[in-house]
Amino acid sequence: MPSPVPARAAEQAAAGTPLPPLLLAQTYTNGYDLAHYLVSEKLDGVRAYWDGKSLRFRSGRLIHAPAWFIAKLPAHALDGELWMGRHSFERLSAAVRRQEPLDAEWERITYQLYELPGGEGGFSERIARLQASVAQMGAPWLHVVAQTQVADDTALKLKLVQVLGEGGEGLMLHRADAQWQTGRSDVLLKLKPQQDAEAVVFGYEAGRGKYQGMLGALIVRTADGRRLRLGSGLSDAMRRAPPAIGSTVTYRYRDFTATGLPKFASFLRVRESE
Repeated sequence: MPSPVPARAAEQAAAGTPLPPLLLAQTYTNGYDLAHYLVSEKLDGVRAYWDGKSLRFRSGRLIHAPAWFIAKLPAHALDGELWMGRHSFERLSAAVRRQEPLDAEWERITYQLYELPGGEGGFSERIARLQASVAQMGAPWLHVVAQTQVADDTALKLKLVQVLGEGGEGLMLHRADAQWQTGRSDVLLKLKPQQDAEAVVFGYEAGRGKYQGMLGALIVRTADGRRLRLGSGLSDAMRRAPPAIGSTVTYRYRDFTATGLPKFASFLRVRESE
């Protein structure tokens, strides 16, 4: 079995460039004063950071977008997600990872913006400036993600039910008065029916039965250093060509065992977004 790769070292090695300065979400729990938060749909897209000159994945790797797609982007930074609509992540992922972008694919992609990195004032003020900036750009593939308010936890849960019923995957809550910051913080929260987390691949388990000759399970190391087996959620294509050792993957789980391991953990995707 290959030797383990520390999570941060693997991420830095994969990037080859400095990681973009991003804010990462905590998981929502009851007890937050929702009067201070703005709520938006959690998009199942690929996170993309515009540094004023180039579009990059969360890892820092360059996104090879068509020249016309980025021609109208401003000199200041933007943070958001490339999106093809609900239930389209696999097609989107394939499109944005091509070294030679295909116009036919990118014409179906929008850049859904939800942050003005480095901007002054609270989040609600930055969103207002972002909306004004996008209006001036005049590009139909640029959008600002809609932000709304909810009165209380009951209204929030009803909003979640509505979004799930329409095919969405969850909600994001951003504290309206929060100054721009980076790292993981509870000024940004995510609410989903299932939780997700990230881990680094450090080994493989051979398949048996119908998976003979293919991958049976990924052996991963979680953020707190635990060893975890991901045997479900893998497509046949993924079992034939599994993620590389040292790559970061996202997995879903429902709860934790008494020893702190994720329950019913299943592979979701190779991580390039949140």
